[in-house]
Amino acid sequence: MVGQKRVLLAAPRGYCAGVDRAVVAVEKALQRYGAPVYVRKQIVHNIHVVTELEAQGAIFVEEVDEVPEGAHVVFSAHGVSPAVVSAAADRGLHAIDATCPLVTKVHREAVRFARDDFEILLIGHEGHEEVEGTAGEAPDHVTIVNSPDEADTVQVKDPSKVVWLSQTTLSVDETMETVNRLRERFPDLHNPPSDDICYATQNRQVAIKKVAANADLVIVVGSANSSNSVRLVEVALEYGAKAAYRVDYAEEIQQDWLDGVATVGVTSGASVPEVLVEEVLEALAGAGYGDVSEVRTAEEDLIFSLPKELRQNQAGDDRPLGGRITR
Repeated sequence: MVGQKRVLLAAPRGYCAGVDRAVVAVEKALQRYGAPVYVRKQIVHNIHVVTELEAQGAIFVEEVDEVPEGAHVVFSAHGVSPAVVSAAADRGLHAIDATCPLVTKVHREAVRFARDDFEILLIGHEGHEEVEGTAGEAPDHVTIVNSPDEADTVQVKDPSKVVWLSQTTLSVDETMETVNRLRERFPDLHNPPSDDICYATQNRQVAIKKVAANADLVIVVGSANSSNSVRLVEVALEYGAKAAYRVDYAEEIQQDWLDGVATVGVTSGASVPEVLVEEVLEALAGAGYGDVSEVRTAEEDLIFSLPKELRQNQAGDDRPLGGRITR
């Protein structure tokens, strides 16, 4: 028999300040320059956000050579390498850099350590835009470490001059396992000046750990290419959820997931607008899960200013610069 049906709603969840800044940057660029505005890669990894911006006149491309010369192009929140910046300049593009400031911090660390002739072990997923951008800052000094197992085999030239950096959206636990295994092999391994995994990623993982311990099922709202959303599913399973699934939209919830389930945990990745979570809650209420309790583990009030190209105030525009949704 199923007990009383309820939902445990994780908080914080959804949009972080860096994502909000990037989305607002595209919206304001469209307002200021008119459509079309081009965006290299997805501005953030969420299919709903991309679709909404396309409807407003944004055109998403894979590389800057697809952008007409002289047009406006926005670099995504995940960051780009210096080679991409140069390619945009060569085409006379008006570039707006919406890279999350926390990603920019990692870029600067890579440049500094490379200048000091350190070998950089970049913990992250090869092929992810953020990893490509960071590695591109110091390609001759960076080796990507994809997993804890790769920490056991990676080779370095000088074990006394090696440092680790990381992608900002990884699992905190898995990253530290990788670091610990690297340190076993390289005792002189240097740490970054401050934690590279972003505050929002960490906060959402902490919240879902608390929810998962009491949930029969966890539903994570987020897209398949969103690293932090995928990690939330993994963390939920690791910390006690009997089942966990990722969905983009409420209609993707399958009835058999709810069979025998009393408690459903709900959260969303850092690139997910709250409206998608609200639709999931409505769908669950329709299935009898109308009792919703929020499980809050942190408060978020960080706000990032817009890219400098868009920072000039416009009359009547009092929209916040970032952090519109602090859940």
